[in-house]
Amino acid sequence: MKQSLSLKIGQSLTMTPALQQAIRMLQLSTLDLHTEIQQALESNLMLEVEDGETPAPEQQQDSADDKRGRDEDIPENLPVDADWDDIYQSAPPKGERSSADEDALHDYRQANMHEAPDLREHLSWQAGLQPFSPDQARAAAYIVDAIDEHGYLREWDELAQRLLEETALDRDGLEDVLACIQEFDPPGVAARDLRECLTLQLGQLDDDTPGLNDAERLVAEDQLALLANGDRAALLRWLGSDDGERLDAMIAAIQQLQPHPGESFSDHESQYVVPEVFVARQQGRWTVSLNPDIAPRIRINPEYLALVKRADRSEDQSTLREHLQEARFFLNSLKSRNETLLQVAQCIVEEQRAFLEYGEEAMKPLVLRDISDQLGVHESTVSRATANKFMQTPRGLFELKYFFSSRVSTTDGGTCSATAIQAMIKRMVAAEPPAKPLSDSKLASMLLDEGIKVARRTIAKYREGLGIAPSHERRERA
Repeated sequence: MKQSLSLKIGQSLTMTPALQQAIRMLQLSTLDLHTEIQQALESNLMLEVEDGETPAPEQQQDSADDKRGRDEDIPENLPVDADWDDIYQSAPPKGERSSADEDALHDYRQANMHEAPDLREHLSWQAGLQPFSPDQARAAAYIVDAIDEHGYLREWDELAQRLLEETALDRDGLEDVLACIQEFDPPGVAARDLRECLTLQLGQLDDDTPGLNDAERLVAEDQLALLANGDRAALLRWLGSDDGERLDAMIAAIQQLQPHPGESFSDHESQYVVPEVFVARQQGRWTVSLNPDIAPRIRINPEYLALVKRADRSEDQSTLREHLQEARFFLNSLKSRNETLLQVAQCIVEEQRAFLEYGEEAMKPLVLRDISDQLGVHESTVSRATANKFMQTPRGLFELKYFFSSRVSTTDGGTCSATAIQAMIKRMVAAEPPAKPLSDSKLASMLLDEGIKVARRTIAKYREGLGIAPSHERRERA
C-alpha cells in the first residue's frame, strides 16, 4: 500500500475543558456549588476569596471589558430587567440592604427545609411537559418508574411486553416513547446497558467535538476495556494510527461521560432553601437578579499572578502556570453558570409576568423547548439550569421547575396551562357547598363554561395531585 502525506484545512468546534466544567457546574444545587468552590479553593493556590480589596489591574480591565460587552448586548427597554452586576461585581455591603431584606432572607434559611428531588421526580416532571397521548403518557410513567437509582432501565424486555398488553401502543410506539425519555436530562438516562448509556451521551455532543467519531466506534465495538487498562499502545493499534493527539482527543471525549447518570440525584441531606434568583417589581418593571450570597466571591490571587509573569522555567513557575490555567477555567465555568442561570430566569419571568401580577390562574403554558429556542441552547441545558434552583418572587418562593406547565387546549383554539387549571379547581372546590361537593364531572362542566375543555379523568388526576379527596369523601367529612 502506497503511503502519502496530505494537508487538509477545515473548521471544528472544540469542547474546551472550561465548557465541559461549565456544563457540569450548571446543574449543581447551591449546596453542591459551595462544596465545589471550597474544593477548588483548597486545591488551587491561585484562587482566593475576595476580601473587598481592589482587584489587580488585569482583573479590572477584564471586568470592564466584560461589562461593556454585556451592556452592548442588552437592549435599553426590556420588559424584564436582568441585574447583570450581581453576577460579576462585588455585592453591596450588608449595611446597604434593608432590614426587611435581611430578615426575609434569614427566614428562608431558617424556616424552609428542602430535600433534593430524586431521579424519578426529575424525569416525571420532564415527561409531564411532553405532548404524549394518554397511552404514551402511561407508558412513559411505567418506564420512568422502572429506571433504577443509577439511571438505567434494566428490565426493558419484560416491561415492553407488559406495556404492549396494557396499552394500544405497538413495539415501534414503545420505542418512540423510550427514545424520547432517553433525550431527557441527565444525559444517558434510561439506557439499557453501559454501551447504550455512553452512546446516548456521545450523541448529545456537537458533531465537531474532537475525537467523537473514534469514541463512538470504541463504544460501539465494546473496546472500553482497552481504555480502562490504560494501554496506549493497544489503543493506537486498535485505532490503526500512531497519532497520539488523535488518541488523546478520543480519550478526552470518553472521560467527560458519566457511566452512572443517576448519581447526581442520589440522596442528599436536607438543606435550607436559599433562592438563587430574586424577582422584584421596581418602577413598573420586573427585575431579575442573582442572589449574591449563594456563593463566596473568588478571584485569582494578585500576588501569585505577579509571580507568574517572571520569565523563568523553574518547577515552581510551571506549577503556578498550571494552577493559573485551572483557576481561569474554573472562574470562566462559574461565570458561564451564573450567566446561563440568569438568562433562563429572565426568560421565565418574561413568559410568566401574568402569573407574577395576577396569580396561579394566569400561569401560561411553558415547556423547556420554549426557553431553549429563545436562548439557542439544548433543552437539557435548560433542564440543568432549573434543577434544584429556586426563585424568590413577591408571590413566594418557587422552584424554577414550577413555572413550567404542559398545554391544555381551550374551546376558542387557545391554550391554558395545567397549573392554571389546577388553581381553578382549588378555587371551585374551596367555594363548593359542604353538603353538596362538586364531582369531577361537574368540575369539568364548570371549566368548560370558562372555555377550558378538560376530560373528567384529567380532572381526577389534577385533583389527586392537589391532595383533594373525591366528592363522596368530602361529603362524609363535612
